[in-house]
Amino acid sequence: MPATVTSPDRRSPGAVGDLPAVRQRTPVLALPEARWAATALALFLLALPLHLLGASAWAWGPLYAASYVCGGWEPGWAGLRALRERTLDVDLLMVVAALGAAAIGQVLDGALLIVIFATSGALEALATARTTDSVRSLLDLAPSTATRVRDDGGEETVAVEALAVGDTIVIRPGERIGADGEVVSGASDVDQATITGEPLAVAKVAGDEVFAGTLNGTGALRVRVARDASESVLAGIVRLVEDASRTKAPTQLFIEKVEQRYSLGMVAATLGVFLVPLALGAELTDALLRAMTFMIVASPCAVVLATMPPLLSAIANAGRHGVLVKSAVVMERLGQIDKVVLDKTGTLTEGSPRLVEVRPLPGFDGDALLALAAGAEHPSEHPLGRAVVAAARERGLPVPEAADFTSTPGVGVRATVDGRTVLVGTPAIAAGPPRSAPAGRAVAALEDTGCTAVVVTVDGEPAGVLGIADRIRPDASAAVTALTALTGTAPALLTGDNPRAATRLAGEAGIPADEVRAGLLPQDKAGAVQRLQARGHRVLMLGDGVNDAPALAAAHTGLAMGRAGSDLALETADAVVVRDELTAVPAVVALSRRARALVVQNLVIAGTFITGLVVWDLVGHLPLPLGVLGHEGSTVLVGLNGLRLLRAGVWEAGAR
Repeated sequence: MPATVTSPDRRSPGAVGDLPAVRQRTPVLALPEARWAATALALFLLALPLHLLGASAWAWGPLYAASYVCGGWEPGWAGLRALRERTLDVDLLMVVAALGAAAIGQVLDGALLIVIFATSGALEALATARTTDSVRSLLDLAPSTATRVRDDGGEETVAVEALAVGDTIVIRPGERIGADGEVVSGASDVDQATITGEPLAVAKVAGDEVFAGTLNGTGALRVRVARDASESVLAGIVRLVEDASRTKAPTQLFIEKVEQRYSLGMVAATLGVFLVPLALGAELTDALLRAMTFMIVASPCAVVLATMPPLLSAIANAGRHGVLVKSAVVMERLGQIDKVVLDKTGTLTEGSPRLVEVRPLPGFDGDALLALAAGAEHPSEHPLGRAVVAAARERGLPVPEAADFTSTPGVGVRATVDGRTVLVGTPAIAAGPPRSAPAGRAVAALEDTGCTAVVVTVDGEPAGVLGIADRIRPDASAAVTALTALTGTAPALLTGDNPRAATRLAGEAGIPADEVRAGLLPQDKAGAVQRLQARGHRVLMLGDGVNDAPALAAAHTGLAMGRAGSDLALETADAVVVRDELTAVPAVVALSRRARALVVQNLVIAGTFITGLVVWDLVGHLPLPLGVLGHEGSTVLVGLNGLRLLRAGVWEAGAR
């Protein structure tokens, strides 16, 4: 008995943190299904004692009739609309069975069916609302208003929906940020765990990106709005998960296809259960009562409800933890994978180069060398240059001013720092130092470890070599171990990087050397995935860049790392890991497998109840009230069973 429930778009202040702490639940009586069911139940409870105590039928009859109307009009009307489209709805069959019971004098039994039927529908509607609330509660993290700076320099409080791209907003200490944007002035620490999953607050200064719904620390910020409220990262999370909730998995589609034929067969069988005993001399009332009971217990309500609650609950739970699964189809397929393929840069690694080693040559001090290199690189926008400057600041070194700065793409930078001419770039800037020379030996040693070697010369003489590498994610090893345990085989690493760097990184992550494929172009990655699938594997591809998009599209299921991922990769992938946590990948795979297991469990429960009740009705004498309780009880049971996946502990168990 499917129920369609919409949840209002609510935004209210609340602390940023674990989502269950801010979640607002739809009140039970806010649902029309619950109000009608409650009214039907109240009328039934008023009529029941009058009926049992022998009062006049004029006293309890109208109450029962009103109970029939309140509990049965909505599913009955929906069933008639479906019938006009030549679709036989099981809800209509339940209403017909209740009216049939009343027609043969079993008014109480028919009213009981309507009441339990309506209560079951209300519980399903409430369950659906809880699933919706768990996703929509993400919006509660975003404030409803923001402080906008006017053209005259003054401030005004406006609704976040009124903010336009280019507006400047003020974020005071302790406030939540109202829009995605770029810091234009000020400095603070921002808790953005709800978006990126980072456990510690992140320092934000001019030029840094901030997200709606994250919590500002002790500093004040001015932020230029970069996205409309409807296009923020937070809104995108909600939209993707809601879109996923409207899809149907293959198992559900198969069940619905079978349901139509089953329902027609059930109607034919009900007529047989009624007409055969009648032809053999049975009483009309007994034959009709048995037929009505058969129609109720044979109805496939529980089977229809077996699939979607587990999958939708899994989608909602994954969304709360930063994994956007784009459809119920994908959630079902995630549990089928038996081989994982990983990209390297930005996926297995953090995607941002870092200085890992400083090798000064004789006559130079390491810190002095790094300070000179940082001064020369400070005006540069190149990622390697930013890594050098960041390393100097982390060590507390002063970054001197640079003059006469020039940059040569593919070679390096030149600048005057503290009166000295400093060049920072590829080994070619040192006139290709021979391997026997100190600079050449340092370059070779660093490259052998998988680092990118950057040579620094001062006044034309090699002064030292810097080793820069993309650092492996802290959770990479744990994720690889978990994925190996889930699939029974180690993940494979596909990268365009050189074999030495790829093998070194794979070793750190726990990936065997024979699972490493290096020096690959985008089409080579897609080909590797296709070859694995040709051997019978169901491949999960995890990547982040434009060059990963062909492989993501070719894989049985594609996951993109959201924070660093390209737009093409995010569009191509079947799911997105918004918070950039690698351990979320085994967690969502384990969640999918639990959802698939619950679907099977629900089908077994539904099938057992239907078979047992049908046999009891055909072979023995199944009382109508007991048949109603058995049928509706199994429907509620499978619905609530699927909703177990909404619990936070389910995700945490998969992440371990």
